[in-house]
Amino acid sequence: MAEYTLRVVRIFVTDWRRAFRFYTETLGIPAAYQSEAMGWAQLATGECQLALERVAPDDEEGRALVGRFVGASLAVPDVEAEYRLLVARGVQFVEPPEKQPWGGTLAHLRDPDGNVITLVSGPA
Repeated sequence: MAEYTLRVVRIFVTDWRRAFRFYTETLGIPAAYQSEAMGWAQLATGECQLALERVAPDDEEGRALVGRFVGASLAVPDVEAEYRLLVARGVQFVEPPEKQPWGGTLAHLRDPDGNVITLVSGPA
């Protein structure tokens, strides 16, 4: 049986340039690869990368994937500090950071398309 490795988590966006600026400039995640012509970027988030994928305006099925809870968690050293920094940069959060029963802290942010990404710090 093959060995499976998680490589990319795709985030579907309607405005690729806006999304690319948000993730690379506002959040500060470096781009590992980008192609505006393809409407695709991979962000350097470790072994598993986040990918931004442009959805065409006439793609109803694809548009249904925009503005949802992505289910991806980005580990940061201190969620509270990152929350304060990003709020100052205008990033919208679903709610303030919250300590979890398992000892970590979570905060859920919204990208410009309404996709929800989780920030996490604390016990692994």
